Amino acid sequence: MIDHTFTSVTLDRENEAYQGTTGVSAGNRSLGFRPGFLDRDTGEIFLSRFRDGRPAPFHLLDGLPDTVTERDETGKVRAAKATLHSGFIRGDRFYSREEAANFVSAA
Repeated sequence: MIDHTFTSVTLDRENEAYQGTTGVSAGNRSLGFRPGFLDRDTGEIFLSRFRDGRPAPFHLLDGLPDTVTERDETGKVRAAKATLHSGFIRGDRFYSREEAANFVSAA
C-alpha cells in the first residue's frame, strides 16, 4: 500500500510559501517552465494535467496516474504518494520550486 501523504493541502501550502516568486507557475511560465511532479522513489516525471489529460497551467493532482494516487468513488484524487515532489519541467529536466526560482534569478 502507498503512503498517501501528498495532498491538495500540500500544494496549497507550497503555493503560499512561494507566492510572489518564480517558484509558482505564474512567475515562470513565460520562461518555458511547466508545472509537474517528480516521484523521488522511481525517478518518474509527470506533467501536471487536468483529469481529461490536457496539460494544466498549474499544479493539479487529478491528472496524475493511478500508480501514484488514491481516488475517491467519483475518481477525484484524495492523496498521492508521499514521494511525490512538485516542481517544474523545462525541456526534459525536472526543477524543484527552489531550483526554478534559482534558475530564473541566475538567468
